[in-house]
Amino acid sequence: MIELIPAIDIIDGKCVRLSQGDYERMTTYNHDPLEVAKEFQDHGIRRLHVVDLDGAKAHHIVNYKALERIASRTSLIIDFGGGIKSDGDLEIAFESGAQMVTGGSIAVKNPEVFLSWLEKFGSDKIILGADAKKGKIAVGGWKESSDKELIPFVKTYVESGVKKVITTDICKDGMLNGPSIDLYKKMMSVIPEIYLIASGGVASIEDIEKLELAGVPSVIFGKALYEGRITLKELLRFL
Repeated sequence: MIELIPAIDIIDGKCVRLSQGDYERMTTYNHDPLEVAKEFQDHGIRRLHVVDLDGAKAHHIVNYKALERIASRTSLIIDFGGGIKSDGDLEIAFESGAQMVTGGSIAVKNPEVFLSWLEKFGSDKIILGADAKKGKIAVGGWKESSDKELIPFVKTYVESGVKKVITTDICKDGMLNGPSIDLYKKMMSVIPEIYLIASGGVASIEDIEKLELAGVPSVIFGKALYEGRITLKELLRFL
């Protein structure tokens, strides 16, 4: 059964969503992320993906208080990302209640630090964020592109001990036009040992079914939930 991971993206302490990572195309869905997290938990959700979008832009953790409120008032298993660039940021995230941390830009720009986290905390706590635009890794809250090809980049890290990888096709994110199933199939065929967490483009319960049929072990989704295209009741069959 595919693992369901709703996303809460935070700007100024509020629950928002962007389209294709564009901060100018933001929709605010709730002023209290805790309220959203509690509703997820009440419907049987166990996992949560929290992204500090202010942190991603500022290059350091910002919305740790929101993380702390969610972690202390729910029993959700939370992975947290966005702006984690130093040992200090990582420490704040774990102290604020994250059980897992996702490193994206740091894995591109400072691989020695990312690998030191992997060695210290293990592959169950450190997730690789490998987000791509037209096959190339993007960083800095998706505002910067790199020359690194997605699949070789992920493969190198898996060979260094990474197990869990979140991959967002940025062109799909927030667009509600379906996930990049062919991309995920290719990744899993080249790197069969990864625990791939698909992200971006999920618009319906059928999209989740297609990902499960393709063998994708886990999926992050948000906008489809917030806009009522997927209901929490519909998700019960996967829980």
